[in-house]
Amino acid sequence: MQYWPSICKPSLKPLKRLCRMNPEVLPEHTLPDFEFDYIDIGSVFLSEGVVARERMTFADAPSRARKPVRKGDIIISTVRTYLRAIARIGDEDDGAIVSTGFAVCRAHRGVDPSFLFRVMQSEPFIEQVVASSTGVSYPAINPSTLGNITLPCPDLPTQKAIADFLDRETARIELLIEKKRQLVARLAEREKALLHLMFSQIKAKRWRTRHLGNLRNGAGFPVELQGNPNEDIAFFKVKHLKTFGLDAAITATEDTVSAETARKLRATVFPVGTIVFAKIGAALLLGRFSMIGRPACLDNNMAAFVPNKRMIDADFCLLALSQIDMATMVQPGAVPSLSTEAFYSYELPLPSLEEQQELVSRFRSERATLSSIADATKTSIERLREFRAALITAAVTGQINPETWSRRGTTDRRLDQIEAEMGA
Repeated sequence: MQYWPSICKPSLKPLKRLCRMNPEVLPEHTLPDFEFDYIDIGSVFLSEGVVARERMTFADAPSRARKPVRKGDIIISTVRTYLRAIARIGDEDDGAIVSTGFAVCRAHRGVDPSFLFRVMQSEPFIEQVVASSTGVSYPAINPSTLGNITLPCPDLPTQKAIADFLDRETARIELLIEKKRQLVARLAEREKALLHLMFSQIKAKRWRTRHLGNLRNGAGFPVELQGNPNEDIAFFKVKHLKTFGLDAAITATEDTVSAETARKLRATVFPVGTIVFAKIGAALLLGRFSMIGRPACLDNNMAAFVPNKRMIDADFCLLALSQIDMATMVQPGAVPSLSTEAFYSYELPLPSLEEQQELVSRFRSERATLSSIADATKTSIERLREFRAALITAAVTGQINPETWSRRGTTDRRLDQIEAEMGA
């Protein structure tokens, strides 16, 4: 299959000729108290780069924490390649350790690291990686196969010109995306204030959560049993809590498990309407409560509250739990973890079921305008990301002239067009 346009054919070279792959490995005799930031595959996204890292010592680290990275390195996931986990290592992560599920690419002399990163972000390269992966439930690409994938590599001055152009133009797009993210965050704060006001006005007896439902924990699933997209039971992790709040049930996941696997691991299959949240680490303190929209198992870093629907409406329960200051739910210790006793002792107001449903309905109505603006803004962010991806592919494949593009102000016109189309 032809992945690159014909204009790229003269400059195509295999990736292994452009970089040193996996240049370092953390030795097994590393001192137990050696401390580092660890980056796993779930913390890397094509559009956002590295979004999280975890501080740990070698003694406490998982066996897959073995690949050191340096500023300028490019990491690409070789497992579950459909996730498109690719990032460039910046100052913040210089010296970090990444999972063995990544290939680490360190550009050779004569290859501009920024240009190599942009080519690896482009659609033709990603399509080749996904197409060259094997396995249905856990698609992966062999490092040697990855190294043989071809990429365009013009002369160094051209590489630098394209990289500088993309760094400049994508920075403008990313600045606009960030402004829109801040707007979404402000709208969320206004919604939160509205909800707090409504709950403060409830005149009803307060009940402890222990009387209103059951708190259960997620289960540990071996990595090899994750990643199958074709089973009936969803498998949710903390990363899925990006979707949270009323009318935002989590359903979409590429991780599913079979009923047989759940039985073997004695993992609870939670019903639709279960309220889930993080039970450990910084994610716990965010206080993000989500409702699952399909039967699901949970990762062992998550907790689930199954409301007693004879006493409390599930939507009302979700809103009530979101009022908790999770800093008050934490057990003593270096790493924040949920105190079951504190959670079960939390008291929430409990009017009649009819009054609960009326409050939920009123909240939906009063936040409608905020939700409309937020939805339009989120759609605009997605359009901007699509534009950024298309611009990267066009530039590295020689389909646009950076100098002409900039002189004509094409990026400005395209951004204006996106704003006008979305009305955001």
